Amino acid sequence: MITTRDPARPGRLLRTERQTLLPLLRDTPLERFELPTACPDWTVRELLAHCGAALMRIVEGRLPGFTPEHNAADVAERADWPVWRILDELESGMAEAGPAIEAADGALDVIALGEWVHAGDVREALGVPGAYESLGMEDALALLATVSRERLTPRVCAVTPCGDWVMGNVVDGRAAAELSCDEGTLIRMYTGRPVRPERYRLAGAVREELVIYR
Repeated sequence: MITTRDPARPGRLLRTERQTLLPLLRDTPLERFELPTACPDWTVRELLAHCGAALMRIVEGRLPGFTPEHNAADVAERADWPVWRILDELESGMAEAGPAIEAADGALDVIALGEWVHAGDVREALGVPGAYESLGMEDALALLATVSRERLTPRVCAVTPCGDWVMGNVVDGRAAAELSCDEGTLIRMYTGRPVRPERYRLAGAVREELVIYR
């Protein structure tokens, strides 16, 4: 199906992630926050600092502010924060950023999706099964469908166990690509995370064309 934008979806996805991720993190031993993640050079702690900072930029209206330089500065600013303070900021951002994202008329939807994907990065670093298949998956996939069009990826008809999704845009002279995989693999492919080749079948496109974050 071709998904249209639901203005309430990004905020709902963030609030859902807040309910699932934060309890896990508050029960995680401190030493595990130093584990590496799929994001180069960032530990779990640093990735969470980035996530909380990005959301608070939205809440406080400090935009634009999502360049690599801004992100690095935000993480450095929080280098001396205790973990509980990083988690408190992240929880507040997930609870409060929804209205501002909704008011941005789609311009910030990709940030909400990125927060959900980063939560998957954290779960994977911590060894949690189904890292990119948490509660909120349907909203995440619907956001991915709209963002994939905004990021000018080619048209892909994706078949997953829980439904079919139409990603990207029609390209003149080119038939839609066909992708068969599970939902977590679909998220991984479009966000540039590692994927085992046996987890998907893709015809009519190459993986590199699908990535929305570059």
